[in-house]
Amino acid sequence: MTELTARTAQSSILQFLTRRRGRVRADWTDWLTYAYLFLGLAVMFAPVLWVVLSSFKAPVNLAEFPPTFLPYAAETVTVEGFDEPLSLYEVTTEDGETRQLAQIRRVGLNAQMIDPANPGAGRLVVPVADAKPVRSIFFTWQHYTRLLSASGSDLWLFVYNSLFITIVATAITVIMNSMAAFALSKYRFKGNTLALIAILMTLMIPPTVVLVPIYLIVAQLGLVGNLWGVILPTVATPTGVFLLRQYMLTIPDELIEAARMDHASEWRIYWRIILPLSAPALAVVAIFSILSRWNDFLLPLVVLNRREVFTLQLALASFQDENQIHYDQLLAMTTLTALPLAFAFIFLQRYIASGIASTGIK
Repeated sequence: MTELTARTAQSSILQFLTRRRGRVRADWTDWLTYAYLFLGLAVMFAPVLWVVLSSFKAPVNLAEFPPTFLPYAAETVTVEGFDEPLSLYEVTTEDGETRQLAQIRRVGLNAQMIDPANPGAGRLVVPVADAKPVRSIFFTWQHYTRLLSASGSDLWLFVYNSLFITIVATAITVIMNSMAAFALSKYRFKGNTLALIAILMTLMIPPTVVLVPIYLIVAQLGLVGNLWGVILPTVATPTGVFLLRQYMLTIPDELIEAARMDHASEWRIYWRIILPLSAPALAVVAIFSILSRWNDFLLPLVVLNRREVFTLQLALASFQDENQIHYDQLLAMTTLTALPLAFAFIFLQRYIASGIASTGIK
């Protein structure tokens, strides 16, 4: 039964991907549509793929110009009489012949090379302009091992801090926003529309404008340097309230009236009826909250003033100082930081489309 379901799903996906407007041959609109979709796919995922592949490049490969998309490493060869492997180059001789030679040393614009197949023939002086390094695709894992060894237990502390802020803030955000949305969608009271408009008007206020007042409130509560100082100011989001309210408007009021006739409390109606039926919209709010909390940098930078409570985003800033930027460890850390977001999206993506599509339909 499971194999049959999997085959049916694969068949449906294949039919969807090969669907055409023309019955026999693809119409010009089909080609235009697929070209647009592939262009959007490249624009969205090419930078992500570039960062992931660059995290496996050697430091020399990162600094070269023009940059390469794939990680390459120079091939080496062991030559008798030399303790260390020598870099391999393709050299074009004066008669147009291409040979592979191993470089011993470089002096100015010339390099001393030797034939690895016949080291007894002696050394050759070759202009650097006529030599091209022999390279192959090679994934360097030393950035990740160096990152784990250099950070030690601090890395797992940063991961814990980020996970704690993201999970707790998302849970509180979903509960508080859903409560507000339940009240605005299923209760009739004076000022209902005015309250919704006031909530939506906060979207016009940039977060940087309220950063100083938020810090003053956090400082008065004694939460500076505490993870709760980052969690509490961000748990109420106007976007989440609006999305959930619009979705809850699609839930029939008859269900709530029937529950009230059975003497169900308002809390039980909210917990047993509204929340389960609003699962797609809750997933949308959750994924938005996860993205926002995990990637937040400005508020933790202001509130968290001790290294023990740093998040991963603050730890990324430590790979840059006034002298240089450690691109190798920075790219490796960025890749590791993005993995939880990818897993969260994969887990919740089946709710996102249905949640956004159903929001606003009444």
